[in-house]
Amino acid sequence: MSRHRAPRRRSRAWLSLVAVLATGAVVGAGVGLVPPQVTPAAISGSLDSDPGGGAPATVAEPVLVRASAAQAVMAPLPSDAVPADSGQGRRIVFSQERQRVWLIAADEAVERTYLVSGSVYDNLDPGSYSVFSRSEQAWGIDDSGTMRHFVRFARGPRAAIGFHDIPVSDGKAVQTEDELGQPLSHGCIRQRSEDAVALWEFAPLGTSVVVVA
Repeated sequence: MSRHRAPRRRSRAWLSLVAVLATGAVVGAGVGLVPPQVTPAAISGSLDSDPGGGAPATVAEPVLVRASAAQAVMAPLPSDAVPADSGQGRRIVFSQERQRVWLIAADEAVERTYLVSGSVYDNLDPGSYSVFSRSEQAWGIDDSGTMRHFVRFARGPRAAIGFHDIPVSDGKAVQTEDELGQPLSHGCIRQRSEDAVALWEFAPLGTSVVVVA
């Protein structure tokens, strides 16, 4: 009888050992004793390992480089970027939507760009113009003040349209420099004093002026 019972005892002992090992594996994984499942990134890294026994190739780095490149492609243009289709060569560019002026050299280098205050009225069509008149001192119509460094390039229904500094009326500027960047004038393009001087020096008679929407 003893010969028949021994195999059953060994079988039960073997099953108990398997159960203990399985329980230990589960508990070990819970407390971090068993290595976690290998992730796809780790697998990829091991596949790219140096066959000579060097360190595994880094997988995350090229992914980050690709993401940065995509972000660079999708990034919006800077607010002071020269508008597309704004002509070529030495010229002044005025964007009505962005209320900004660019002084562009013959080699397409931007010599200066700054915010301005254009007209509150729809009195200037997009297109190409040229400087036809200049006055170091001028007086606005309807007692709208005095202005300096007036560079005219277009003809409006009542008066010429051009660039000049912020007008002064009754000894006070009609707007602040902080308000530049929004349309506030009666027809012309207002500039800070130093910007008006820069455009005056940049724009002799005949200088090209491009107005974009």
